[in-house]
Amino acid sequence: MDLSIIVPTFNEGPNVDELLRRIGETLEGRVFEVIFVDDSSDDTPTVISAAAERAGLPVRLIHRDVPTAGLGGAVVEGFRAATSRWCLVMDGDLQHPPEDIPRLIERAERGDVEVVIASRYASGGTSKGLADATRTAVSRASTALTKAMFPRKLAGCTDPMTGFFLLDTDAVDLDALRPRGFKILLEILARRQLRLDEVPFDFAQRYAGQSKATFTQGIRFLTQLAMLRFGRMSAFALVGGVGAIANLIIMWGLIRLGIDYIPAAIAASVITIITNFFLLEYLVFADMRSESGRMRARFVKSFTFNGLEAIIRIPVLSILVEGVHIPAVLAAALTLIAAFVLRFMFHALVVYAPARARRTAAAETAEAVSPGRTLEP
Repeated sequence: MDLSIIVPTFNEGPNVDELLRRIGETLEGRVFEVIFVDDSSDDTPTVISAAAERAGLPVRLIHRDVPTAGLGGAVVEGFRAATSRWCLVMDGDLQHPPEDIPRLIERAERGDVEVVIASRYASGGTSKGLADATRTAVSRASTALTKAMFPRKLAGCTDPMTGFFLLDTDAVDLDALRPRGFKILLEILARRQLRLDEVPFDFAQRYAGQSKATFTQGIRFLTQLAMLRFGRMSAFALVGGVGAIANLIIMWGLIRLGIDYIPAAIAASVITIITNFFLLEYLVFADMRSESGRMRARFVKSFTFNGLEAIIRIPVLSILVEGVHIPAVLAAALTLIAAFVLRFMFHALVVYAPARARRTAAAETAEAVSPGRTLEP
């Protein structure tokens, strides 16, 4: 296939020569172009122009004086400028190895997918290029939260946060995209149900320069996530809020009746766990019930998780009351708030996960651990 490689750059001059050299060696004999969409504040545009002449490759440079919508906006501008239907997006810092590009192309050439994702978290991939344990943990947590917010559209995707993917742009309405910062793949996948597959890859160390990941980018990601999935999570929050208020009222009433706060908290938790389940069934996840197995099984999973969460939460409540001397009802409110995100993630990813996705995941796991067999991408 013809290929347009979109490389969004911001002050990545030291990486450009090596990137073009490796792309040229990897794709020798193929028809392709490289489009740098550059938002740099240094001499990176000049470096790109000089490197393109040395490499002798078909390279185009789009420099944006006003970098609208960050990296995601740069990628969309690259899509619009591309001459090829298939566009490969990759970073300019060589953490996305050019040597893996042919594997993405080969998977796309089978003709049954619209996007091929290079995944750090699929079987056989690694995330060793992340700077430290903190960034690894943040990446894993962000991925889990994202999948929880889009359990259907991301059911077959282990790495919706990656910036390394191959896309059939004919399958995407570019005008509908509203990129905000780094996570353009998430924006694409959340807007429309696409046929996708993954190939594992080793996320490499940066070749040169500094990481662009910042606290501000994290806030932009959370904003993007909230804007894309505000509907379901807000409904979950509403049910959780109603349940939390009911929990506190029941607990307060039982304490007023002379019951100690621990038994009162247990009773309030059991009542609200059961009530909340039915509210989730008919208000929040009604559109996912038909694909997620029997109601009895969903109830058991939901009740078990919430029961275990309560078993952990109530000793924490005791510590806050007895050790920190926080009023019992206020302490209960604090622990309920802390449990909200975990509850949402579990229900979206496990309780209401499509049964087919669960069976596929189980089969892949069994295949991966079977002796003498290799799990294919």
